[in-house]
Amino acid sequence: MKIWMKACVLALTVMLLAGCSQQTSSAEPIGIDAAKAVALEDAGVSAESVSFTTAGLDRRGNTEYYVVDFTADGQTYEYDIDAITGVIIEKNTPGGQSTDTAGASSATDGASGTTGASAQGSTPSNGGFVGEDAAKQAALKHAGLEESQVTFLRCYLDWDDGRQVYDVEFYTEDRKEYDYEIDAYTGDVLSYDYDAEASLIGNTGSGKEITAAEAKSLALAQVPGATESDIWEFSTDIDDGRLEYEGEILYDGSKYDFTIDGYSGTIREWEVERYGR
Repeated sequence: MKIWMKACVLALTVMLLAGCSQQTSSAEPIGIDAAKAVALEDAGVSAESVSFTTAGLDRRGNTEYYVVDFTADGQTYEYDIDAITGVIIEKNTPGGQSTDTAGASSATDGASGTTGASAQGSTPSNGGFVGEDAAKQAALKHAGLEESQVTFLRCYLDWDDGRQVYDVEFYTEDRKEYDYEIDAYTGDVLSYDYDAEASLIGNTGSGKEITAAEAKSLALAQVPGATESDIWEFSTDIDDGRLEYEGEILYDGSKYDFTIDGYSGTIREWEVERYGR
């Protein structure tokens, strides 16, 4: 009798577990349209009055969520919405209103002052983004330029290696182009690319070539403290009939890729990226 009862209990347990498993696996994403509707309702705006800049499925750890970003009346709204429950995980809205719920309501630890979302490791206690304006200013400051000196091509929120970043791109009056990657939470410059190729169109210079040693000196002058031993790659190339020097400098935790015009000595391309991050 006891053996029979144990067998029944075991069978019932297996059935319950199977049912739970089936229920979990049957959960389907709410869909991008539903996610948009959640964001619009929370923002208190209509679909007709907004312009969506980002709308897609992404993943943070084991949580799938929809990234829904849009502008309305010149203001930027950014939402992360749980793909299964439709709960707003994180949002950044005009007026400094931001929240990070990490899939539920944001719970603040009274002792540490941090939210539950801080367990992600890269999110600050307020859970909000620095915003497009701050990202632009960080890029301009690093480039040593004023906003009046540049024309912005784009500034948008993106993902790179599991972290959220702002891609900021602009150019100057002399057609020098800058492309920055800014940490969306801290405003730090993660990487940048400088391209002066457009300013060289039609400029053949005097026709006198600079030497490889001169090209190396020009590149090293951009990295205070670096020496020729820090140049790991260096080569000579011909691009559209023009001599150019290409190389890579590894110094103090950063990788610098460069292309230098072989006649004018102008740095045509300059890209910097932290490695080991």
